[in-house]
Amino acid sequence: QVQLVESGGGLVQAGGSLRLSCAASGRTFSRFSRYVMGWFRQAPGKEREFVGAISWSGGSTYYSDPVSGRFTTSRDNAKNTVYLQMNSLKPEDTAVYYCAAARTMGTTMTEYDYWGQGTQVTVSS
Repeated sequence: QVQLVESGGGLVQAGGSLRLSCAASGRTFSRFSRYVMGWFRQAPGKEREFVGAISWSGGSTYYSDPVSGRFTTSRDNAKNTVYLQMNSLKPEDTAVYYCAAARTMGTTMTEYDYWGQGTQVTVSS
């Protein structure tokens, strides 16, 4: 019943852009605005890594070094939706991207209680 559903993934050429969306629903998200929303990614054969996160108010964001300056996360609490705008994509950005919800800001998987099933992003050279 609790759901985080990612969308917007696909195949894109290096240098291109994609915008991912994560829509939240269910009893847990009756107060969606109180949750930190994070993004993680996992490339083939690699550990899942933190990408970025946005506070419940939307006033604070944090990004990992590989994506800083290229990716931007935002949220629309009225729509129970968080976004990840990805610009200047590189082949090394290829991964399954996951959104997740936490009670407090964090950069590790342990802080996040709820997860989407992921959306594939493939960047070709």
